Amino acid sequence: MAKRRPLCDSSLTIFSMQSNSRPRQILLLEHWLRAAAAADASQTPSPAAAAPPSAAAILRSWADLRDPSADPPRVLSALLTLSRGRSALHVSDPQAKLLLSLLPSSSADAFPLVLSLLYAYLRKSSRPSPPLLLSILSVSSSFPPSPHSILLLGALSASPALPASALSPCLDHLCSFLDSSLPAIFRDADLLPEFLAGIGYAISRLEDDARLGKILNFLFRIWSAEAGGLRPSLSHGLMVLRLFEWCTSGFLASRSWSRIESLCGEISANRSKSRGDFAPLLVLMAPAGVLRAFRSNRVEIDPRLRNSLEESIGYVAECTISRIGNDSGSNVSDDSHVLLQCIAVGLARCGSISFNASVLRCLCLSLLNEVFPLQFFFRMSLENVNENLATCKAKEHLGSALFKEAGVATGVFCNQYAAADEVSKAIVENHLWDYSQEVYSNLRLAVWVHQGKSNELLGDLEKIAEAAFLMVVVFAAEVSKHKLNSKSSHEFRPEVSSRILVAFSCMEYLRRVRLPEYTEAVRRAVLTLQDNADSCVSFVESMPPYTELTKAQAGSIILERMRYFWSQDEVQTSRILFYLRVLPTCISFVPTSLFGKRVAPTMFLYMQHPNEKVTRASHSIFVSFVSSGKDSDQDDRVVLKEQLVFYYMQRALQVYPRITPFEGLASGVAALVRHLPAGSPAIFYCIHSLVAKASDLCRKAMSEDPTMWKNWEGSSGPPKKVQDLLLHLIYLVDIQVLPYLLKQLAEFVIQLPRDGQNALLDEMHFQVAESDDVTRKPVLVSWLQSLSFICLQKKASSTTEAAEKHGSSVPSNDGLSWNRTSSRL
Repeated sequence: MAKRRPLCDSSLTIFSMQSNSRPRQILLLEHWLRAAAAADASQTPSPAAAAPPSAAAILRSWADLRDPSADPPRVLSALLTLSRGRSALHVSDPQAKLLLSLLPSSSADAFPLVLSLLYAYLRKSSRPSPPLLLSILSVSSSFPPSPHSILLLGALSASPALPASALSPCLDHLCSFLDSSLPAIFRDADLLPEFLAGIGYAISRLEDDARLGKILNFLFRIWSAEAGGLRPSLSHGLMVLRLFEWCTSGFLASRSWSRIESLCGEISANRSKSRGDFAPLLVLMAPAGVLRAFRSNRVEIDPRLRNSLEESIGYVAECTISRIGNDSGSNVSDDSHVLLQCIAVGLARCGSISFNASVLRCLCLSLLNEVFPLQFFFRMSLENVNENLATCKAKEHLGSALFKEAGVATGVFCNQYAAADEVSKAIVENHLWDYSQEVYSNLRLAVWVHQGKSNELLGDLEKIAEAAFLMVVVFAAEVSKHKLNSKSSHEFRPEVSSRILVAFSCMEYLRRVRLPEYTEAVRRAVLTLQDNADSCVSFVESMPPYTELTKAQAGSIILERMRYFWSQDEVQTSRILFYLRVLPTCISFVPTSLFGKRVAPTMFLYMQHPNEKVTRASHSIFVSFVSSGKDSDQDDRVVLKEQLVFYYMQRALQVYPRITPFEGLASGVAALVRHLPAGSPAIFYCIHSLVAKASDLCRKAMSEDPTMWKNWEGSSGPPKKVQDLLLHLIYLVDIQVLPYLLKQLAEFVIQLPRDGQNALLDEMHFQVAESDDVTRKPVLVSWLQSLSFICLQKKASSTTEAAEKHGSSVPSNDGLSWNRTSSRL
């Protein structure tokens, strides 16, 4: 397999992020709300803001406003310049009076600009003039109903310098503008932050529940379907969450507990509205904002208030589940998609809540279909001819608030799962396991199609998939704690072990780092397999069959059009490697027939895979199976072992040394020699195959390097390794097989050239001399003497023939050579 890039930093960062930052002192609330919407990069980005004006331009603009001869276009240009610099602009009392004087004569385009500059004066002036504030209030009745008017009146009501007697009229004016301002918001949703900020300022100064109820009722109408309100979005939900977080944080700072209770009461009351007036976005995100304020300010919330707020969140979750039905959440309305997104982000921001079955399921569907919408992206990348569009969508999602909260949302999901009942746990478990298999199928196709062609797109998809893998691992670890803990007898579910391992196998391609949660979950699952035969059988049966491994993905028109090579399918190879690593730990529980039908074909197929890790794992499977046998079908198992040996030797030696690692071959040969019955034909075939392979390797090596025997003792090449394995077998094979092995070795040595014979005889002399095997040594001494004599005879015969050919005589030294051989032994 090609070398894969390391786990992207973004995935690890996502699963370590925390959402505990306390809201700092907010000067311009609408900017903070708009920043929340901007954090959702999945939304259409707003146009880039113009560069702030220079100091000279600001001074020139004030001068134009003071000039009585300035025409309306010049005044409008000056107001636009000042408005662009509003965030850094300080408006003094005289300048505010100047702006106030411009209101009666301002055009429709200039009026909101004047209001926005007056708003900056109210929020930034440390000591605004009370008479000036009253002047603003006195002319407010002539304001046209608009979000800018509400923003100014809200800021006016929140100003500490406003006389107490003027607060009530100011709030009355604001409330009177609410209904008539809705059309402006519906026409231009970009004004929503100003509108919500004005309401937030007003809520911060409300004392009576009647006005609070009226303002919140109006707020609910913004997203009311019956009123033709705005189509909800995640960015809207984020603004609502921040709005209520800001209001609650202010109440906590001033210890206004009664206001918090009134606010929570109104939120709870609105969830009981009729379905037409019901605005689930606000009923969901407002409680999340309140809970987040308590959490970020580290204040303990009253249990009654918490229950009330959590019930509101649970109510929205129940409504969402009733809309979705019993499907997995892939075919839901746009509104339901938004609510699922808001549930994930809202709970990630406010923290865990008490268990609710609907909340648990909503979080599950949100994670699978909204936070990690891999099926959507895979489908888009494979079906859409516009690759740039798919790449842009993937990058937008990677930068979205939803994706950035993935880690915290997963933690909340696991906390919900830990407190859930058995039925709810089983539902979300099935969703996660099915999701893993869907990711495997689609990722396998996407990697095959895009690798080397659309690397940028594939890289972004893999970043999302890597984070999804982390989510699956964290969840599986939580499941294993509850259902694979033998000490907890009432929750112990051994069948879950195979489901976890199958899910991990599907996601194995995405595992780039060592994770303690992953290791612990695998450990618990494997220990359970070792004690439960049914679970082990289930795991083996989930292994993809041979016919699926060697053919293109079924039903994939794209792969059918491309030439498919099983050994180049990295996603599939990663999954099979996971099986090959796990199976040796529970091989004794695998029935013989199941191993022969499902495991053996895959083992032999991947024994010739070009990746050494995969090949080694295949040899390990063979060693484990041949070494096993403590089961009821002992006879059948022995028969299958003997049958497999013949094909094992063919497959292993066929690609040695190009693919087959010597260590894997040596371990396989040693296992079959040790564990097959003495005198088994399979052992004789193994010896014969090794000797034939050794002869072939020596011939090839000598053709490439005729002097190879001079350095034979220090050699580590393939011929030397196979020869060493054959010599090692002398002390491993049963005494019944030893004569055949010695005969094969003798034939191998005799057919070698003189230098090769001497090198091998010297090595065998040394091994036999060092041996302390009292049973075999006498046999080996006699055999080696005979072999040495035969080699000497062959040498002498060759020398005589050569001498006769040249007409000369050769002195005999056979006796000397024979004495030297005996002395070595």
